[in-house]
Amino acid sequence: MAYTVLVIGGYGVFGGRLVRLLRHAPDVRVLVAGRSRRAARRFCKQYGGEPFLFDRNGNLAGQLRAAGADAVVDAAGPFQLYGNQPGEDPYRLARAVLAAGAHYLDLADDAGFVAGIRCLDAEARQAGRTALSGVSSVPAISSAVIERFKRGLSRIECIETVILPGNRAPRGLSVVRAIAAQAGRPLKLWRGGVWQTVPGWSGLTAYALSAAERRLEVRDASFIGAPDLLLFPARYGARTVLFRAGLELPVLHLGLSLLAWLPRLGLLRSLAPFAWWLRAIANLFRPFGEDRGGMEVTVIGENVSRRHERRQWTLIVEAGDGPFIPAVPAYCWLHARARGSQPGPGARPCIGELSLEQLATGFAHLKQVAEQAFTPEPTLFETALGVDWPALAAPLRELHGAFRNAEYHGMASVENGRNLLARAARAMMRLPPAAASVPVQVKLSATATEERWTRHFGNSRFSSTLRWDARRQRITESFGPMRFELGLGVEGDALRWPVTRGWLFGVPLPRFLLPISDSREDVDEEGRFRFDVSIRLRWIGLVAHYRGWLASGKP
Repeated sequence: MAYTVLVIGGYGVFGGRLVRLLRHAPDVRVLVAGRSRRAARRFCKQYGGEPFLFDRNGNLAGQLRAAGADAVVDAAGPFQLYGNQPGEDPYRLARAVLAAGAHYLDLADDAGFVAGIRCLDAEARQAGRTALSGVSSVPAISSAVIERFKRGLSRIECIETVILPGNRAPRGLSVVRAIAAQAGRPLKLWRGGVWQTVPGWSGLTAYALSAAERRLEVRDASFIGAPDLLLFPARYGARTVLFRAGLELPVLHLGLSLLAWLPRLGLLRSLAPFAWWLRAIANLFRPFGEDRGGMEVTVIGENVSRRHERRQWTLIVEAGDGPFIPAVPAYCWLHARARGSQPGPGARPCIGELSLEQLATGFAHLKQVAEQAFTPEPTLFETALGVDWPALAAPLRELHGAFRNAEYHGMASVENGRNLLARAARAMMRLPPAAASVPVQVKLSATATEERWTRHFGNSRFSSTLRWDARRQRITESFGPMRFELGLGVEGDALRWPVTRGWLFGVPLPRFLLPISDSREDVDEEGRFRFDVSIRLRWIGLVAHYRGWLASGKP
């Protein structure tokens, strides 16, 4: 007996691709559902399946009873709008599906909706059925990659995902409306161990993807909401989770970036009401660009050898097959069910439900290539310390192992010299005033060769930039016009930062003017990162001495 699947939105952009993929599962009977019987019939005549009239705002129990489906897939959306009306239950359809004794899947990409599916867990378990949300590119595919990549990593520093569709890919109104609703609106990111708010469609970054000798040339991408941003920090313990998407043509991507300023400045509440017009404008450019797209998931973490490593999975899809990718996880899940595999009951986001091996059975029907690459990704301090890096205590490796961004808080005491020249040196370096006890906040912005440290001691703020000098194989630290070379070294459980050379406005400092820095980092009795920094000048004495502790995140 065939396994019956009801696909709501079955003749739409992504639902239609799911139906077409299910033709490769001969043991599955597909009902192509929507509010237009004519559109469903026209689709089925071309691609197969059986047309089925379905109105999600109608009598759900009666319609589901008539369908008699084993599983129901909501591929309609936009999920951001479900439950927007007063008293409306965003999970009305999912509840009805479970009550009808069927499994429920959706292709949602809205973070709140996907995370909220857990509210149906008790109902799903009582019915002995499964309700999965986000059975799509994210978080289903992205989490499958991370589940593979996390093996052998003691800590994950950064998870970064980007999706870059080709310009000739079809644009469903639901997708355009979802992007427009977020452009310029506040978006929460877990970055550097704290929640930050950025405008949607900001953070412009260029990407060039390559896999198996195929390449996507440089394309722009910007921050946009995804379930990964909300769900992955807790799931994987990553310090930073980023997600970007892009439009292939710069005129469209940058044009939307400009329009996003209207909500950012409060001139419009949202661009969502203009979604139809935005799609119409974008369709004018349909003849340009490519029908090739890609997706990339990057994980940076510390491996069992205490070395940082970049693990990257890249997918490039050819010949207009990109819109099939969001349908692949649902196809794989349904195919497995039709062949007798039993899922665990309950309601949950689709994280770690499918492996890369399982997804490969769906990718095999498409024109695509995928590649994994593992490469060393040493931090600035890891490069400087070389073989001594693994010997550092864990709190020191964690702080100096930051990628992208990190934030720390703690307490400190500050002692300052009173000599006039000591005061001048402190002013030039913008060091903090004396204090018996003062709250400290440290923000890091890090790449492999440069780190920007911004330190707040109470209301006082000073910054420095650390860079790798490849010629001398040393780190330098700059405070305004002053730059110092540091001879980092590990002594027992501590890391020391002696100053070996210095410059003022680019002019080398003679030895008698060179600061004597006795800077030490180690671990205190409570297992926290501890710092003790003393700066003196010959013939003058103490300039500044500050010491205290730091812990990850905000207080």
